[in-house]
Amino acid sequence: MSDQSKDSKPMSQRIQESAPTSCQAEKFLTAVTIGATLLFLSGLTLTGTVIALITATPVLVLFSPILVPAGIVIFLVATGFLFSGGCGVAAITALSWLYSYLTGQHPVGADKLDYARMRIADKARDVKERARDYGQHAQQRGQEVTQG
Repeated sequence: MSDQSKDSKPMSQRIQESAPTSCQAEKFLTAVTIGATLLFLSGLTLTGTVIALITATPVLVLFSPILVPAGIVIFLVATGFLFSGGCGVAAITALSWLYSYLTGQHPVGADKLDYARMRIADKARDVKERARDYGQHAQQRGQEVTQG
């Protein structure tokens, strides 16, 4: 029954109800305009790139014995500078953390370092005690062997 009541509306009224509002139409037209412009610029850029590549290929082929080694050298020098800078930043960061730790501040990770130091000291004490016990045991065995 409800289908019949919807169908009883005139066709023009149904079209008006489903028609987009002026705000929706403006958004659609703006999106289409921007999209078409960007698509055109993309095609223009691709065309320019292909023309530049076609024009520059003979020059690149002629100068490749010079450009390839120069490119490799530039790459290695840039990599060396970046690595050196990274090591410098890491060293400054480590020294800053160490200074904060030694001056009594509580930098990030200090509690883990204290825990690890405590565990190492405990293990060293255990090893020292075992070595002393083993030394006493070996000394007693040596005395038993020499006595008889």
